[in-house]
Formats: sequence, C-alpha cells, structure tokens
Amino acid sequence: MKAKDITILLVDDEPDILDIISYNLKAEGYKVKTASSGREGVEKAKKYHPDLILLDVMMPEMDGIEACEQIRKLPGLEHTIVAFLTARNEDYSQVAGFEVGADDYIAKSVKPKVLISRLKALLRRRPSESTSSEERTTLGDMVIDKEQYHIEIKGKVVELPRKEFELLSLLTSKSGKVFTREEIMDRIWGTAVIVGGRTIDVHVRKLREKIGDDRIKTIKGVGYKFEDSNS
Repeated sequence: MKAKDITILLVDDEPDILDIISYNLKAEGYKVKTASSGREGVEKAKKYHPDLILLDVMMPEMDGIEACEQIRKLPGLEHTIVAFLTARNEDYSQVAGFEVGADDYIAKSVKPKVLISRLKALLRRRPSESTSSEERTTLGDMVIDKEQYHIEIKGKVVELPRKEFELLSLLTSKSGKVFTREEIMDRIWGTAVIVGGRTIDVHVRKLREKIGDDRIKTIKGVGYKFEDSNS
C-alpha cells in the first residue's frame, strides 16, 4: 500500500508536537488526522478508521491507555496499529500500554526521520490482505484463524490483540520448538522497534489467561514453547 492510501491519526494535547509530526508525515505522502485529547482521539478513530494511530499517554479528559483500550473494542479497529508517543519512560507505563493492545512505544525525543522510519516498519508488519481463507490451524480444541485474526477454543471465538495473536501464531508454527526471547522479539516486534524487557512476559501472561496456563511453557533462561495438552 502506498503512503497516499494510508491514514495516520495523531493524538496529543501539545499543538507543537501535532504540527511537527503532521508536517513530516504529510511530506512523506500520508493522510493525517489529528486530535488533542484521548476522548477526541477515540471519536476520530471511529470516524476515519486510520491505518495507524500515534497516541500520547498523558492527556486531558482521557489518557492514552484508556483511549487505546476503547479503540481496541471498536468494530474494525481491532487490528489498527497503535503506537504510544510519550515522554514517560517508566517501565510500568510501557507494560500498561502493551496490556491494552499497543504495538510500540516511542519516546517523544525521537527525531522526525527516525519516527517515520519506525512507523514505516510498523506498517510493513500489518496483516496481509491476501491471507488465504484456508489458513486455519487446528491444535486440539483450539483453532487459529489467520484470516479472521482470532482463535476459537471449543467452538468459542476469542479475540486477541495483534501482538498476542502474532506471538501465538509464532509459537504454534512449530509446536514443541523452543523460541528464544531474542528470536521472539525480532520476529514479532522487529529490530526497528525498541521495547522494554518485560514486553514478552506481559504478552505471554495475557495469552495464558485466554488459552490456558498449560499450553505455553517457560524454558528458564531461554524462552518459550507451545505444547498442546489437548492434542
């Protein structure tokens, strides 16, 4: 997809930040929409269905964490890319962001060219629209539907945020294989994305809550593997 076909929504309460980022994104050919609060961001996300949302954390009316959580519940926006742009570096805020479905976490001090490079990397990792409808993997009582981007457990549909789905797809691609933390980070987040060390642990914990504790095994000091106890 070309830049002119991609809509990016910027949500930040600092006008200077919106102006600078908007200018640079428009110069790259992207369509840009802006909002100055979390509440306005949710409304504009609902209206424009952007391909990517760049979301500040600390904002009036509704912070970015809550806004992201609401956006993920909107029909058609479950797989929209959401990246947090923030001055906050505390580990807990990164964990909170990933728990509500964020795809990346970017510091406000990033230079415009570097920011655009990060956003391009995120856009390249979107689900392909050409995914075959036959791409359904059955593992015991669980079905992974790569076209619908959800899983089914005992016939019940379970929706997963993008990164949780990609992590599960990776682990189940070779059942029993141990994927190292470095391999998971590279395959799911890419080398252009810098995230905190607890990111993988957060996503694994959330997955276990949804699919059961016994399917994903921790290999201490190495990484994780998938074992289907129902097969």
